[in-house]
Amino acid sequence: GARALVAATMAAFDRLDILVNNAGMQHVAAVDEFPDEAWDQLIALNLSSVFHATKAALPGMKARGWGRIVNIASAHGVVASPFKAPYTASKHAVVGFSKAVALEVAEQGITCNALCPGYVRTPLIEKQVADQAKVHGLPEERVIREVILAAQPTKQFVEAEEVAAYVVFLCSDAGRSVTGSAQLIDGGWTAR
Repeated sequence: GARALVAATMAAFDRLDILVNNAGMQHVAAVDEFPDEAWDQLIALNLSSVFHATKAALPGMKARGWGRIVNIASAHGVVASPFKAPYTASKHAVVGFSKAVALEVAEQGITCNALCPGYVRTPLIEKQVADQAKVHGLPEERVIREVILAAQPTKQFVEAEEVAAYVVFLCSDAGRSVTGSAQLIDGGWTAR
């Protein structure tokens, strides 16, 4: 699991200075129809793995007096959508966890932030576009604008490279005073 990844990194490099928690999953269903096993799996991956990896990484960061933790949350860490209650709950929890960790290590040269992207163009999203096009009988471009990106005023996907660049900034010396925050990169979604 997450602790094993941290241990493997420590064994290979003798240190871990930057931790980016970026594992996650989604399951869409009404709360009263949400499978219990899907809840358990979603919470384990989206939330518990963040705790376990952070817990394992912090002792070395504290010993060296420097560290950067970036937890990839979601715009759903600050707003909600119907049929995504467990995902929304897990991402809100990641934002809160990030704030608490930041406060605990504020004087130890370690920062902890939640990065909250909107819809990022990934293979998972590309498959959803194709599936939604079939379901709605619409061309993929209309599905992107009217279904997938309905909440994002820019009507553009966030690109993975943009998320990576933001992470690099948060992990740099220029980002040393950014801690305990939920950083939005959501095409204006949460501005409404």
